[in-house]
Amino acid sequence: MNNTGTQGAIGAVWRIESARVIAAVARMVRDVGLAEDFAQDALVAAMEQWPASGVPDNPGAWLTATAKRRAIDHIRRAKNLDGKYAVLARDLQEHDEGLETDVVERLDDQIGDDLLRLVFVSCHPVLSTESRVALTLRLLGGLSTEEIARAFLTPTKTIAQRIVRAKRTLSDAGVPFEVPVGAELADRLGSVLEVVYLIFNEGYSASAGEDLIRPGLCEDAMRLGRILAELAPKQPEVHGLVALMEIQASRFGARTDSEGTPILLLDQDRGRWDRLLIGRGLAAIDRALTLGAEPGPYVLQAQIAACHARAPIGKDTDWAEIARLYGVLGRVVPSPVIELNRAVAVAMADGPEAGMTIIDTLESEPALRAYHLLPAVRGDFLERLGRYAEASAQFQLAASLTDNARERDLLLERARQCTVRAG
Repeated sequence: MNNTGTQGAIGAVWRIESARVIAAVARMVRDVGLAEDFAQDALVAAMEQWPASGVPDNPGAWLTATAKRRAIDHIRRAKNLDGKYAVLARDLQEHDEGLETDVVERLDDQIGDDLLRLVFVSCHPVLSTESRVALTLRLLGGLSTEEIARAFLTPTKTIAQRIVRAKRTLSDAGVPFEVPVGAELADRLGSVLEVVYLIFNEGYSASAGEDLIRPGLCEDAMRLGRILAELAPKQPEVHGLVALMEIQASRFGARTDSEGTPILLLDQDRGRWDRLLIGRGLAAIDRALTLGAEPGPYVLQAQIAACHARAPIGKDTDWAEIARLYGVLGRVVPSPVIELNRAVAVAMADGPEAGMTIIDTLESEPALRAYHLLPAVRGDFLERLGRYAEASAQFQLAASLTDNARERDLLLERARQCTVRAG
């Protein structure tokens, strides 16, 4: 393999293995910042050595062993070790010669717990939402700072600062490298799932920029979700989130035309939906429901997505069931956005007047004041009622509130069409 091929292989290995390497080292040093530094040292060593020696048979174990050696060296050099670190250093020194073999033999046994610990540390509520997202993509997604910045259309310096501050905050707060237990587990798991879904949603419906979809972010979120489902197999909400992402991602091929223009859900060619992803999503829903708990927010949203996935054509969609599920979801996690979505389902099941009644109750909601989908939905209802001039005004308002260029163009086109029909 030539140098270019080797460097490409190193990049692919790093994307797959970096989280495992960082997690394994973080268990030793109890500091994710230090763990990432040692993992990066191992990556540099691979870039220096593998072009000449070739990619090892077990590159993940090689990286982990190298990173652990860097950690051991750091521990040995530290001048003010506390008692625990001193014992750890002596123990590690005794086993240093067989470290790589030890890593290969024990990696599968320990890596699940290590990764789960890293997930909970990266998504710790002591961090801001933006910092949790950036740190998770960096440590668990294997993305560089530049890649994260490009994905979120944010300056690289800003993302770098968020990551540095996040590591410092975790260190200063003394956040333990462990999986929470009992009641704390449910609370902390919600934070983890929120971060993964935020990453997915930014890829699924980009909040700004020229592209409606950024599949790379969705793929990163789905990969994290699948890992989490294997690490926490008895948590129904984890399977619910995986199901939701799988089913939503199944529509990628039909969501835009060849020029990137958005295609509304009911206008999409369902023959282009990915049936494999839909099948995986439906299986994940079944897995969640068999665990016996009352459906939580992600399971309910996945069930709503499944209603769309099961309908061979748009007119066969069970809108009454979708409206019912949104009603349940709104009771579990009250939200004006959920109520807005329920209004759409009610309008499809019972007519636009029924949906408009719900919309009218949402006008004063502060959370929706600058939310472009509120006037967009109102515009859709008005258009269906034949009130084209009013609908055009609502579509224009919605267009002014979105930062996504593709979405804006679609809304302005709908406004133009309504103006023409209004005469």
